[in-house]
Amino acid sequence: FKKDGMMIAMPLPPQEIQIGRRKVGDGHPCYVIAEIGSNHNHDFDLACRMIDAAAKAKVDAVKFQTFSADKHYSRKTPNFDYLNGQDTHDLIKSLELDRSWHEPLMRHAEARGIDFFSSPCDYEAVDELAALDVPAFKVASFDLTDLGLIERIARNSKPVILSTGMADWTDIQNAVNTCHRAGNRQILLLQCTSLYPAPPALSNLAAMETMRRASGCLTGYSDHTLGVHIALASAALGACAIEKHFTLDRTMPGPDHAFASEPHEFAAMMSHLREIEAAIGDGIKNGPREEETDMFEKGRRSLHAAVDIPSGTLITEDMLVVKRPGMGIRPFLKEHVLGRTARIDIEADQWISWEML
Repeated sequence: FKKDGMMIAMPLPPQEIQIGRRKVGDGHPCYVIAEIGSNHNHDFDLACRMIDAAAKAKVDAVKFQTFSADKHYSRKTPNFDYLNGQDTHDLIKSLELDRSWHEPLMRHAEARGIDFFSSPCDYEAVDELAALDVPAFKVASFDLTDLGLIERIARNSKPVILSTGMADWTDIQNAVNTCHRAGNRQILLLQCTSLYPAPPALSNLAAMETMRRASGCLTGYSDHTLGVHIALASAALGACAIEKHFTLDRTMPGPDHAFASEPHEFAAMMSHLREIEAAIGDGIKNGPREEETDMFEKGRRSLHAAVDIPSGTLITEDMLVVKRPGMGIRPFLKEHVLGRTARIDIEADQWISWEML
C-alpha cells in the first residue's frame, strides 16, 4: 500500500506445510532435497548408495523422476543443443526409472531418516506414487503447463512442489489455480532456471519474493548452478526449500552428473546452510546478547574523569572525557552530569557512576 507517497510492503502472514516428518515454511529450517533424478544410471545399488550418501550429508529428502519415454517425448522431438546431438527420445528411454524400485527405494530412504518422492510425468506414475503414500509430489518446470497432470497430483491432498523454470505469471497462476480447484493449497513454488548448468547471473533469486507476494504460496529455489553458493544465497533471501542435483561422481556417464554436486559438497552446503539460518536471527535489536556481556562492559565507552576531582567539586566540561571501558555513565547522558557535585574523591582516569555524584 501507499503511505505518504511511498510504497510500503506489508509483512506476509506466517505459512507452513507438512512434508513427511518436517514442517516446511516460515520459522522452520530450510527443507533440502537432493535431486537424484536419473543419476541412478539404471543401477538399483547405485540408487541406494546415493540415498545413503544424501542422508549422511544431512539432507531432508531425495527425489527421483518417474517417466516413460513414449509418454514423455515425441519421437520427432529435435535434439537439445546441450546434449551434443544425442537423440532425445533414445536418451530419455535410457534414463527411465524402473517403477518396481519405488517402494524399496522409499523404504531405504525412510530407514535412513529422510523422505522419498519423485516427479511423476504421467498419470500412471502419479497413481503409483500415491499408492505408496509419498509425502509430496514434485512437478518439473517442463511439465508446469500440463494442468491435467497437476490436477491429478493435487487431488491426492499431498504438498505439491512446482518448479517454475521458463514460466511467466500466467503459467504459474494457472498451475496454482488448478491446485486450488482440486482443494489443495499445500503449494511450494520453486524459482528455477532451466539451463544445465545455469549461469548464476540468470538465477533471479528475487523472483522468490515476487512469487510469494503474488501467489500467497511458499517459495524456494531449484538450483542448477555449479557450486553451492547460489543455493546458500537463496536461503539467506528466504527460500524455505532448496532442491539441487546430486551425484556420487561428476565424471559418471549421463546428462545430469556433470553439473550435480557431490556428497562432500552437499555436506558442506548443509553445514553452511544451518549456520546461515542461525545467523539470520530474529531481527530484534534490544541490547547485548548474554555472550556479549564482557565486550559490552569493557569495550564500549563511558564518562571518565579527565583529572582528579576532589569531593565537593562542581563537575565541568573539562573534567570529563569519553573512553573505554563502558562501566560508567553513558556518554549521551553527559549533560545530566555537568553541574552536579562530586560526592567522593574521583581519581583521574576513573569511570564515573551515578553513586559518585
